[in-house]
Amino acid sequence: MPWWTPENHADRRPFLMGRNAIQTGLRRFFAERDFLEVDTAALQVSPGNETHLHAFSTEAIAIDGRKAPLYLHTSPEFAAKKLLAAGEERIFTFAHVYRNRERGPLHHPEFTMLEWYRVGEGYERLMADCAEILALAAETMKTDRFAFRGIEVDPFAEPERLSLAEAFDRFAGIDLLASVAPSGETDRDLLAAALTQASIRFSDDDSWADLFSKVLVQRIEPELGRGRATILHEYPVSEAALARPSDRDPRVAERFELYACGVELANAFGELTDAGEQRRRFEYEMAEKARIYGERYPLDEDFLDALEVMPDASGAALGFDRLVMLATGATRIDQVMWAPVAEVLA
Repeated sequence: MPWWTPENHADRRPFLMGRNAIQTGLRRFFAERDFLEVDTAALQVSPGNETHLHAFSTEAIAIDGRKAPLYLHTSPEFAAKKLLAAGEERIFTFAHVYRNRERGPLHHPEFTMLEWYRVGEGYERLMADCAEILALAAETMKTDRFAFRGIEVDPFAEPERLSLAEAFDRFAGIDLLASVAPSGETDRDLLAAALTQASIRFSDDDSWADLFSKVLVQRIEPELGRGRATILHEYPVSEAALARPSDRDPRVAERFELYACGVELANAFGELTDAGEQRRRFEYEMAEKARIYGERYPLDEDFLDALEVMPDASGAALGFDRLVMLATGATRIDQVMWAPVAEVLA
């Protein structure tokens, strides 16, 4: 039955009213902290340059018939960082973003990303923001627990902070950083041997990143955000394409993800501002995309130029629809969207 039938809409409407209330509360939250709301264009010359992100493509056509490719962005990140380069210091945006090859209870081809950036502040401050946002959503919906697929979280409890190295050791018995050199270079065979010891199956042609992902998905993510939210931080530098290396350990980057009820809610960085290093990482990611999927996306040269003047900053991206799901008790992402995308491949 279509989402727009009166019966379906009546069932979904309480979730949608909750969505509006949480969004209103978040706008107030950021305004009280001197953030400026910005609006970024969805059409970009590059949709993002991470291996496993898939974009929707289109083209611009001039009056004389000349054509050039354009993409719907997978994140407002490139445009937001250009605004930081322009001189803005605290910004946030509710951006509609687009990701191909994604549809399910927690995934939708078009969804809303809440992104915010703080110039001159470390990514630990974003961890505190995330904890406050969970509490705000719960207060708005007058609930003291989030639940999804039988897992519950107290949204008012201080989130657990767990490094990737600690998580690999705790849930898989693997010494993750033994396979990462101080240069950031990874040892695929060493990690493969650890997976064999942990009885995790893999393929002979799996890369280090593939092996890392298998452990994360199979052993770690299902254990996160139980009882209280989890902040999973200090990702290996090879798994943090837009984050700067940690001053504490060059093998890891200033990246964290927020989980609640086993659901990934947010991804945050201490932002990388070295344009040369960012170019190198993007080129590597696009080479991997070409190897795995047979396609690559262009680099946004304008973005790389902006990094040359962008100040030190930290930034976070939060899946707004997923937050609303947990706060309202919805079980599918399309229940909290006013007008879901048609199922053309059903």
